[in-house]
Amino acid sequence: MSQQSDSMRVAVIVPVRNGGEVWRRAAAAIRAQRRRPERVLVVDSESSDGSDEVAQQYGFELLPIAVRDFDHGGTRQLAAEHCADCDVLVYLTQDAVLADPDALGVLLRAFDDEQVAVAYGRQLPRREAGPIEAHARLFNYPPESARRTLADVAKLGLKTAFTSDSYCAYRGAALAAVGGFPRRAIVSEDMIVAAKALQAGKAVRYVGESCVYHSHGYSIREDFRRYFDIGVFHHDQPWLLATFGKPEGEGLRFVRSELLYLLRNGPLKLLEAMVRTLAKYVAYQGGRHYFMLPPRLRRIFSSQSSYWGGGGVVQ
Repeated sequence: MSQQSDSMRVAVIVPVRNGGEVWRRAAAAIRAQRRRPERVLVVDSESSDGSDEVAQQYGFELLPIAVRDFDHGGTRQLAAEHCADCDVLVYLTQDAVLADPDALGVLLRAFDDEQVAVAYGRQLPRREAGPIEAHARLFNYPPESARRTLADVAKLGLKTAFTSDSYCAYRGAALAAVGGFPRRAIVSEDMIVAAKALQAGKAVRYVGESCVYHSHGYSIREDFRRYFDIGVFHHDQPWLLATFGKPEGEGLRFVRSELLYLLRNGPLKLLEAMVRTLAKYVAYQGGRHYFMLPPRLRRIFSSQSSYWGGGGVVQ
């Protein structure tokens, strides 16, 4: 690790609600890092399974909040303000398990480049992942690292601003300079920050050598709700698509890649994949036009009912 990376004050921040056994593994992996963060802050949303006690057992700081107050952007901004004494803020989700004891140190090296405002690591499929679940991670998180600036928009489009708060680090000063995390965004608060940083002349670094195990075996219904939320996000953030382009090209590339992957690794899943693709498309278009739907249907179709005033929440 370089001397500059070693001298940074680092906070690891994890929003948690009923994280279960995978949170125990994630907490143990944080504690096992060779590059110890100066602070580990767990923001717990009224866990009832002892997740808050796990945080305390590992000596982490605990910030309790009401579940009704959780917001993807607002809660992360609250945590950032609690860790204002740190140079770099590393965000993990409760189900992202650092893959080895050097993962954090490798990620932090990205900030030796003074232009880098955001750095995120590679997400590997969990060991029990099926082929559809595994492909999604392998497609979005290749082994090759990359550095992106606004100059890459012509080639990469919206992918230029892609990041993931499941495992993502922010230079504190750069995060503050773009106004921090948005306090109301249905999903993709990470992309908003990255896009604003790129517009400000900063760089985003993907660090393929720093990994976490993190993937989900979503049902078709869950995929539908996720893509409905993405459609809502794209409707609510028109500046993002105007600046970086629409996602259609990347979506078609994903579908082609998935079909080829399944032909080799899971041909019995091809029909399911096609049904999922149709469900995602319908859901995304519904989200883009959510203003035409009655409020009740918006809540039903969305995975983030708290966004609509419902009180449910997905961490």
